[in-house]
Amino acid sequence: MHNWTPEMVEERLVEAAAVLRRLPAERGQGYFSTWPQMFVEFSDLVGQTPEPMRLPPPSAAAISRMEAALCWMPWLEPVDAKIVWLRASGQRWKEVCWTVGLARAAAHEHWLYGLSLVAWRLNGRSGLSRLGRRAAIARVRVGRVKHTPC
Repeated sequence: MHNWTPEMVEERLVEAAAVLRRLPAERGQGYFSTWPQMFVEFSDLVGQTPEPMRLPPPSAAAISRMEAALCWMPWLEPVDAKIVWLRASGQRWKEVCWTVGLARAAAHEHWLYGLSLVAWRLNGRSGLSRLGRRAAIARVRVGRVKHTPC
């Protein structure tokens, strides 16, 4: 398809987390109400707080991209996958560090390594896991095409 970069992987994972938040809540089967729908008049709504606006459900293409992105998580170690997913979900670094029990610098390195490993695998390469974390991150960064201005 095209040459994946860690930034592209991050964008796709952020989109997947947003799609998961927008999916409708799961409901139990077989429960329904036989009561008729109530019609609400304006005078009934006076003094009530309005319901928050919700985004529409995601498109089928967005759900397909989300499912593809979720299949990338087993490629990572559990700690790396957790850090990558927490960051894609919008968690702050402080909360990520508390959750996984790592310092900020170590958590950031795990995050970079996770994104780099996924980009490496999506580009059809293998063998990156034999390198150290910093060497793997450097190798993925060096493998990127650098554009020079005209």
